[in-house]
Amino acid sequence: MISRNTIDQVFETARVEEVIGDFVQLKRAGSNLKGLSPFSSEKSPSFMVSPVKQIWKDFSSGKGGNAVTFIMEHEHFTFPEAIRYLAKKYGIPIEETEESSEEKIQAQEKESLYLVSEFAAKYFQDQLFQSEEGKAIGLSYFKERGFTEHTIEKFGLGYSPNQWDAFTQHALQKGFQMTYLEKTGLTIVGENRNIDRFKGRVLFPIHSMSGRVLGFGGRILTNDKKAAKYLNSPESEIYYKSKILYGIFHAKQAIAKLDRCYLVEGYTDVIQMHQAGIENVVASSGTALTTEQIRLIGRLTKNITVLFDGDAAGLRASIRGIDLILEEDMNVKVCTFPDGDDPDSFAKKTPFGELQLYLNEQAQDFIQFKASLLMQESKNDPIKKAEVIRDMVQSIAKIPNRIKKEVYIRECARLMDISEEVLFNTLAQINQKELLQSKKSESSEVVKPMEVVKTPTATLLNTQEMLHEMERKLLEILLLYGEMEGEFVDYYIELNEFGKEMEKHETIKCPVYQRIYLSLQQDEIAFSNPMFKNIYDDCILAFTQGNFDRNQWMQQLEPDAMALVTQILMQEDKYELHAWFEKKNILVKERKDVLVISGLTQDTIVSYREFLIKKMVDDWQKQLVEMTENEIMEVLGMINDYNKLKAYISHKIGRLRTY
Repeated sequence: MISRNTIDQVFETARVEEVIGDFVQLKRAGSNLKGLSPFSSEKSPSFMVSPVKQIWKDFSSGKGGNAVTFIMEHEHFTFPEAIRYLAKKYGIPIEETEESSEEKIQAQEKESLYLVSEFAAKYFQDQLFQSEEGKAIGLSYFKERGFTEHTIEKFGLGYSPNQWDAFTQHALQKGFQMTYLEKTGLTIVGENRNIDRFKGRVLFPIHSMSGRVLGFGGRILTNDKKAAKYLNSPESEIYYKSKILYGIFHAKQAIAKLDRCYLVEGYTDVIQMHQAGIENVVASSGTALTTEQIRLIGRLTKNITVLFDGDAAGLRASIRGIDLILEEDMNVKVCTFPDGDDPDSFAKKTPFGELQLYLNEQAQDFIQFKASLLMQESKNDPIKKAEVIRDMVQSIAKIPNRIKKEVYIRECARLMDISEEVLFNTLAQINQKELLQSKKSESSEVVKPMEVVKTPTATLLNTQEMLHEMERKLLEILLLYGEMEGEFVDYYIELNEFGKEMEKHETIKCPVYQRIYLSLQQDEIAFSNPMFKNIYDDCILAFTQGNFDRNQWMQQLEPDAMALVTQILMQEDKYELHAWFEKKNILVKERKDVLVISGLTQDTIVSYREFLIKKMVDDWQKQLVEMTENEIMEVLGMINDYNKLKAYISHKIGRLRTY
C-alpha cells in the first residue's frame, strides 16, 4: 500500500499543466491554458487548465479535477495506478506502508505473477520476429490473416516454440521460480516432465485496463485433432476470465472519446477492426459475456453495439448476453454482418469509410433485432408468436429505468401488432413488485399499468431541482468566498416599554463559512442532495480546523464531487475560452467586494429558508385530507404562523438585495 507521504509528495510535485500537456496541446488564455477536450470530439476548445488553482475543467463532458484525477480519467487508472504513474514521471520514490507478513507475501506473489507474465510476453514476441521457426510459422500466419507488423507489435502477438519446455527452461535460466511459472499456467508441472502450456501456438497476450499482461490466448496451427484449437491461461491471482475483456487496454481511450463500445467474440475480430480504423472494440475472450465485463465497459460508456456474424445459432445464443447488458442499464444495439462474414473478414475487405457507415446504418436497437430474429422462427404459428412476445417482455423487464421500460413496451407493441395494455399486464406479472411501486398515487383513481402520473411527478421533480439549485448556490459561495470576512445584518423583534413589537438590527463581522454554518445550524437544516451534503460537511470541517488548503482537501473527493467542485471553482474562467465578456462589451463587477459577497451570502441563506418553509407548508396542506378535526385546527395554526414568517422573510429579501 502506497504511503501517505508518497501521495502527498506526488500532489505537491505534479504540475497539472505539465501532466495534461503530455496528452493535450494547450495554449495560453489569459491566466489559464485552453485546448481541445480529450474526452469528446470538438472543434472549438472547451478544455481549461488553471496553473494557479492547479485544477482542470472540461466544459464539454463536465469532468474536472487535479493532476491525479486527469490521469485517472484519461488513462482509466485506479487511484494507486495514477499515483505510481506520476511518481515515475517526477522521479519520486514510492514508499509502501507497513503491512502484515501475510499481506507482504500476497503482494509479492501477485507482483511476481505479473513479472513472469510480462517476461513471457516479451519472450514470445522475440520468438515470433527473431527465430526461424517463429518467422516461418507464427509470423507467416499473422500476415496471412492480413495483420501488419505494426499491428502485430501493437498487440504484442507472439509465438511459442514447438518444443516441450523451451520457454520453461529459458525462464528458469533467467531466475524465475517454477512456483510462479506453474501458478500463471505458463508451465504444466508433471511427474516426469514439465511442459510449456502453449508450445507450438501463436500467442495473444491479454492485458488489464492499465496495460499489464494478465494471461494469454494461444491458437494451434497444426491439424492435431486431439489438441484444442484455442487454449487460454488458467485463472490465477491476476487473471479472472470473467472480469477482463480482450483489447480493453488498446480501446479504452477510443471508447471514452466516442462514447460507444463495439463488442465482438474473438481476438482476431478485435485486431482486424483496430487495423481497419475502428479502435473502440473489445472481445469477451471466447467466454460467455459476464456482468463484470459489462461493468468494465460501463466505466467508459453506457452505449454498447454487439457485432455478430450471420450464423443464426450463434445469434440465438447471444441473446442471453444482451439481456445481461440491459440489466446493467446500458443502451444496447446489435449489428449483424452478411452471411459468411464476421467482424474479422468484413473489416479486412472493407475500407474505413464504408465500414464506419455500415456499422452506423446497420446497427439496430435490441428490440427491433430481437423481434425480427424471433419472428422469423415463429412465422405464422400463434403459440410460438405468443412465446416470442413474452420472451421480449422478459428482456424489457430487466431494464432498471422505468421510462426506458415504457418506451420499449410501446415499441414492442407496434412491432408485434399487439395492444400496449396486454404487454403492460404481462410486464406487471413478470415484475409485479416494481410495478406496484411505480403506480403509487395520491388519488384513489385506478391507474392503468405503467401509466405515467404526470402532474404530481413533474411538480415533485421541479421542487427537488429548485432545492438542489439553492443548495448548489450555497456550496458555490462557500467554496469561492468561504474564508472572506463579511459584514452581515441580523434582524430581530424586541418589545419596547409600551409592549409594542419593534424591529431591531445589528451588524456582525465574521467569515462567510461561519455565517452559512451558524444559519443552517440555527434552523437545523441539512442538505437534501447527498453529494452536496458530503461536500458541505467536509468543507465546513476543513474551514473550522484552520489553514484550509483547497488542493489538499480536494484530494479526498470522489470523482463526481471533484467534477462539481472543479466546475464551481472554474466557472468564471469558462468565459476566457472565447473572450465572451469582451465580445459582449460587458463590464463585470468585482465579486470579491465585501459588501457584494455579504449581500449575496445573506440573500441566498434567506431565500433558502423561505423556500424550505414554503415546501413544508405545501406538504402539510396535502396531508390535511387525512387528519382529524383537532389535528387540522392545530396544523392550520402552524401553517398560519409559518406563512407570517415566510412573508417576513420575503420582506427581508427585498431589503437585502443591494448588490
